Amino acid sequence: FCNIEKVLQVLTQVAGRAGRSARGGKVILQSFTPENYAIQFASEHDVNGFYERELKYRKDLGYPPFARLARLEYRNADNIKAEEEAKKLASKLQVKIEAEGRHQTELIGPAPCFFAKENGEYRWQIVLRSPEPASLIKEMRLTDWRIEIDPISLL
Repeated sequence: FCNIEKVLQVLTQVAGRAGRSARGGKVILQSFTPENYAIQFASEHDVNGFYERELKYRKDLGYPPFARLARLEYRNADNIKAEEEAKKLASKLQVKIEAEGRHQTELIGPAPCFFAKENGEYRWQIVLRSPEPASLIKEMRLTDWRIEIDPISLL
């Protein structure tokens, strides 16, 4: 969900560098999605407009800063074992969510990561969207899991 910020940042930086010379400069961008709002706001040099749109988008979808995300990733050389561990943890988390009445908590997954195999290991992930996901996983022994709170990317 943060990738769109990077698009705006890079385009703004490129435009700034192109305009540094005494003759000025021009940025020509070729895109499959010229209607993308980051491209539109960057072309208009409207960072504030982008900021307002992005905050509305994040609020509507429950992304930070309006909710918190936790990304839990399990890796194993055996894909079946990785999947089983991910399913086992997801089941435990779901029971805990229901037992504690965490109605605002959403459990997403388990699912293979976008890049399912990396360095000879299969990767499975669970994503929690919640006002406070860290408190949900704090007491659980997750020594073999990689945990990111408010990750920059969900890939």
